[in-house]
Amino acid sequence: MLTRRNALKILGALPALPLLGDSNQRQSPQPVMLPAHLSPGDRVGLINPAGAIYQWKTIRKIEKILRSLDLVPVRGKHLLDTYGYLAGTDADRVQDIHDFFDDPSITALIAARGGWGCNRLLPLLDFQLLRRHPKIIMGYSDITSLLVAVTSQTGLVTFHGPVGVSTWNEFTLYYVRKVLFEGQAVTFSNMTPKHDIAEDEMEFNLIRGGSASGKLWGGNLSVLSAMVGSEYLPDPTGTILFVEDVDEDIYRIDRMLTQLKLAGILEKISGFIFAQCTGCTPENPDHSLSLMELMNDHIYPLDIPSWIGFLTGHISNKFTLPIGLPVTMDADRGVLVMNQPAVV
Repeated sequence: MLTRRNALKILGALPALPLLGDSNQRQSPQPVMLPAHLSPGDRVGLINPAGAIYQWKTIRKIEKILRSLDLVPVRGKHLLDTYGYLAGTDADRVQDIHDFFDDPSITALIAARGGWGCNRLLPLLDFQLLRRHPKIIMGYSDITSLLVAVTSQTGLVTFHGPVGVSTWNEFTLYYVRKVLFEGQAVTFSNMTPKHDIAEDEMEFNLIRGGSASGKLWGGNLSVLSAMVGSEYLPDPTGTILFVEDVDEDIYRIDRMLTQLKLAGILEKISGFIFAQCTGCTPENPDHSLSLMELMNDHIYPLDIPSWIGFLTGHISNKFTLPIGLPVTMDADRGVLVMNQPAVV
């Protein structure tokens, strides 16, 4: 079991990290490291690094989905543990991650659900171990912090995509296969033949036109803003940032964007996408700014390619986006292009 004493030994063996809160002294970017692609018959580890799952039938549904992809699901030892609202203790949730990365028979790790709890794990993670055994790791929502931290500390490309309890519909499965199985350099666009706009999706709205290239990173805005001041965010210089959120009033979105701005993050990025803000309608629209007005306040003055509306977040249709991979965005068309495959 990973104890606090062992965790401190692990952290002590890592290279010197920047002081918390000093965004100008971040760790140098790691070289891009690609995990192996998925193939039929591969064993996939089910982890639950955040909120608890209380029923085995939920796990069985997830396993059925993975088997439909010709994958073999393997349950983490602590998959159904509970510790209040968490899926077990921090040490045990980390242990499942370490065990699967250290197991040569496991090709990928998929989070069962989001919720809250991944931020608590970051100081306990053995990034050296993860770097020695690069593997696919995928999720979204609270899993954002795990993905971003792993990429920033190791260079391993991680994947912002469905968790086990997501809606694995035809659209979502299409991009899982293209990115993780076939290893294609995918072009992501809302205007895809396989896409019928759903009620839970924001449509495309341009903020600033133009194109830009850089490493992609991002995820849930609430989680990212809670990581500001830590060493687990990447150097934002020249990057493409995407964010999404759910059930947040507009003034909270304003507060979080302001936090990124005050931390010097927004001024360093080369492109910006606000993907989705599901359930973010203000209680009193007459007394609230709109999301587009927030973009005009915070993003438009940056003079970088940017738009609202992209298929990632708390919606049914989800892209599988590679965090840490070089991409090119075309804001005028709402298109994001992978510059290379994300797996080998």
